[in-house]
Amino acid sequence: MRRPLIAANWKMFLNTQSGVGLAEDIVRLIGDVRERDVLICPSYPLLADVGRVIEKSIVMLGAQNMYFEKEGAFTGEVSPDMLLSVGCDSVLLGHSERRHVFNEEDLSINRKVNFALQSGLKPVLCVGELLEEREAGRTDEVVKNQVQRGLEGVDEKGIEGVVIAYEPVWAIGTGKTATPEDADSVHGLIREVVGSLYGGERAESIRILYGGSVKPENIDGLMAKRNIDGALVGGASLKAESFARIVKYEDV
Repeated sequence: MRRPLIAANWKMFLNTQSGVGLAEDIVRLIGDVRERDVLICPSYPLLADVGRVIEKSIVMLGAQNMYFEKEGAFTGEVSPDMLLSVGCDSVLLGHSERRHVFNEEDLSINRKVNFALQSGLKPVLCVGELLEEREAGRTDEVVKNQVQRGLEGVDEKGIEGVVIAYEPVWAIGTGKTATPEDADSVHGLIREVVGSLYGGERAESIRILYGGSVKPENIDGLMAKRNIDGALVGGASLKAESFARIVKYEDV
């Protein structure tokens, strides 16, 4: 049985004061949750302060990105050791905004996935297709390639620490959401790809999240699907009440 994971991506929002306040409210509202995991990914400047707020709660701390070197002359970058030092457990890698705004390619993302695992961080590998790719009937091709390239070099032990997030780019921040059926279909494809690489047992144990305009109104339907193990939540995670409702989704 896969344990659900609800992750918040705060993106480039909030300052230290508002971020700490939001984290405090979230901890208060979900304090009674036991049967699922919760992850918050603030921007770099907020990590240490938010980490102190959540350190004795069920909430885990994650970063939104990292670089694939331990240290060096890489101005503006952040290493896994730096993230670990402020209490990070996980890191988002290959988010669509990193791919399509900052032009990160599969090779770079793959290096980050491998280095995160080597360093003791759990990577959340994000994959998903553009609207034009979906309309051209290339969703399966694009997602399969991103998963395969993202996991290249990850061994049987390493895959145990990986989470995959499917986020159709056309649904991120647009208010559009893939139907639960469409999302589950792509999640099933991802599980098949993982199975072809690591075997059926690993395919059944890996957690696959859905991201793309997740909100309280649609979380129950999404989480009812067999292959959807959680959510990567953007805008709805910036308000404590809406994020708490998503964390406390109802089984239908």
